Amino acid sequence: MPRRERTVVVERVAEAPEVALPARATGGSACFDLAAAEAVELERGRVTLVRTGLRMRCPAGTFLEVRPRSGLSSRGVLMVNAPGTIDGDYSGEVRVPLTFLFDGRYRIEIGDRIGQVRLVEDLPAAFRAGAVAPLASRNGGFGSTGR
Repeated sequence: MPRRERTVVVERVAEAPEVALPARATGGSACFDLAAAEAVELERGRVTLVRTGLRMRCPAGTFLEVRPRSGLSSRGVLMVNAPGTIDGDYSGEVRVPLTFLFDGRYRIEIGDRIGQVRLVEDLPAAFRAGAVAPLASRNGGFGSTGR
């Protein structure tokens, strides 16, 4: 059954340069790449909120997830607070929190791909107090299934 395409409205922030709208790198890509709207130098151990120059409004009943790019992690650049959530009622500029793990600095240029964004359906849920009976031996968490 074909899935229905949803539209995310994207606005470029006036003082940001013409950055590309989020786009899939290939037809099989699960997420849409986000580009940097500013040149910055990442320093070891310091979190830098890198601007995308974009504000986004997702359709009702959805939210956006910002995820790290694996290509950056292999160079020591990590996205903190990953995945990040852009709530449906957030209307500010999207920024990607990056840090550098190695000695020295890592330069991000305008247009560099710094993260990925994914539209997610926001399923309704309710939470209620009650007893939770173990279903199996999976109650240790944090590596309880072995290596």
